[in-house]
Amino acid sequence: MKNYYEILEVNKKASKEIIDKAYKVLIKKYHPDLYSDEKQQYAERKTKEINEAYRILSNEFLREQYDNELEKQVENMQRKQTFETKKIYEEPKKETKRTQNTSNEVKTRKVGTFDSIIELTKRLIDLIRSREKREEIKEVTRKDIIALILTIIVVIIVGIALWFIPFTNGWMRELLFENPLFSWIGGLFS
Repeated sequence: MKNYYEILEVNKKASKEIIDKAYKVLIKKYHPDLYSDEKQQYAERKTKEINEAYRILSNEFLREQYDNELEKQVENMQRKQTFETKKIYEEPKKETKRTQNTSNEVKTRKVGTFDSIIELTKRLIDLIRSREKREEIKEVTRKDIIALILTIIVVIIVGIALWFIPFTNGWMRELLFENPLFSWIGGLFS
């Protein structure tokens, strides 16, 4: 699919006026009468492309359809690139109870494929099942809980400090006593 924006040398978000100006400039620049021989043939082809691009981009309905098609094409190209150009990694197959493979085969998989997601899920399950990893996860969870508690304490201290500063006292009273959320929370405790 031709990119008409590139042919007219304008941005995709260009207004109709900018497209008109770009069309006029390019038609003058590539007019076949200005060239001779081989360059004239190139200018004729270029003029046809410019006219085609202008015909599509100057009509709002056709431009909208073209933009939708161009967007779909870009998405398809990005999807294709994602699967084709991602790093391919190699890892030796591990012997597990499920597979009785004793050879040192190398398994090649593309990142982002369904197989790699399944493999990642299996590894996570194996990590959770192993005792050392469970202890490691518990330690990380403990650290997260401590961090959460410290964050709550800091927020409370900042709120108390703002309460006692005369400049922010009115704002804090308004926040706590007139805000429906805080009124509802206060109603739960009373």
